[in-house]
Amino acid sequence: MAKVKITQIKSVIDRPKKQKATIAALGLKRMHQTVERENTPVVMGMVKAVSHLVKVEEA
Repeated sequence: MAKVKITQIKSVIDRPKKQKATIAALGLKRMHQTVERENTPVVMGMVKAVSHLVKVEEA
């Protein structure tokens, strides 16, 4: 499968617990950190839930 690079571009301060948990589940711990994940429906669903906090690029 293809991979995607996910970068956190906004802070999770003052966000609901569910969004904070989704960011953590993606493996992001701090601002401007980038992780590489497989492009699966599960990962893309998580990205969609926090799309306002992250930037996604094809790897």
